Amino acid sequence: MSYLVVALTVVWFYMMTVFKRARLDFWLFLVGSVGSFILYIIWIQPVFTAPLQNAVAAVTGLLGTWTGMYSSYFQYGILFIQTAEGSLSLYIDYECSGIIEIGAFATMLWFFPVYHFFEKIVVSAAGILMVFMANVFRIFIICACVYFFGGDIYFYAHTIIGRLFFYACTVLLYFYVFTKSHIVRQKIGRFNYDMAD
Repeated sequence: MSYLVVALTVVWFYMMTVFKRARLDFWLFLVGSVGSFILYIIWIQPVFTAPLQNAVAAVTGLLGTWTGMYSSYFQYGILFIQTAEGSLSLYIDYECSGIIEIGAFATMLWFFPVYHFFEKIVVSAAGILMVFMANVFRIFIICACVYFFGGDIYFYAHTIIGRLFFYACTVLLYFYVFTKSHIVRQKIGRFNYDMAD
């Protein structure tokens, strides 16, 4: 399996050089971001999932401690919510860690042709932080719903309310990072929206 991954990585790198030399920006973006996301899932995701789960549980736990709604056992990635009906524990698993969303954002950004190298570093850091915090507030909203309305609302809070909040934050991030920046920096003939260039 590892030989196959290495061989496909070499082919992917070669394709990137071909697309770069041919100035095929669309194909460079498409194949580059998809290929780097696959490599991210294979090599980086297994290493960073557990620390990210603990970090999400720790930061979300700070909000729970501050509001008094729940407590966190971040070493185990668990949030403990005390309700009037009893108690409920919420485990921050692979899907709740935000590792996939962070990887998708970062790999798309690094092959997006609008930003320069140092801009990509800054935008990557800010975007990853925003995805992380949106995920933290999503889990906080789920815990708050359970705290105020009981364990019966957990399914709706997790499946609908929390996801709508997280997706709204993600859409805003993608709009500002990809759509708006592309519109502002596009150049048509001598006309350019970006007055700094």
